[in-house]
Amino acid sequence: MEKKRCFWVDEKSPVYVKYHDEEWGVPVYDDKKLYEMLLLETFQAGLSWITVLRKRESFREAFDEFSVEKVASYGEEKMEELMQNQGLIRNRKKMEAAVKNAGVFMAIQKEFGSFSDYLWSFTNGEIIVNQDDDFPVKTPLSDRLSKDLKKRGMGFVGSVTIYSYLQAVGVVNDHELSCFCR
Repeated sequence: MEKKRCFWVDEKSPVYVKYHDEEWGVPVYDDKKLYEMLLLETFQAGLSWITVLRKRESFREAFDEFSVEKVASYGEEKMEELMQNQGLIRNRKKMEAAVKNAGVFMAIQKEFGSFSDYLWSFTNGEIIVNQDDDFPVKTPLSDRLSKDLKKRGMGFVGSVTIYSYLQAVGVVNDHELSCFCR
């Protein structure tokens, strides 16, 4: 018997199926993983998620295994190298935001003890479980988090992007009611 998945999963794409089944919506508390997903979500803005998933390993290699400390220290030479990397989404503004966001991420870690503590404080550590299959693209929660991240200096963290991030890292469980991952 075949597993029922969320409507958005392309069943013909092994990378999409694996991502849905093993990652999407699973609560994340590890700062390294939270940073990886934030970086990927900011590059996804305006594109399809499958585009990012297909380039994920290129991003991992190009962005030093998602080392927030290394990314925060990137200078112009590294920026030019990234812009020439055909395995990436080569958007200069997103590249610049990735570097700036890494610095803000570390400042949040310093202020709150971890980015995880900061992120989960927005829900008092609770997972938001939607009770129907009418999923929004943004919510008051994503609005608040987006506003706070922007105030701290992050870029490409609009409310829609942040809602996708909250879903990806399991702060919000938006698996369909009929999905086996629910």
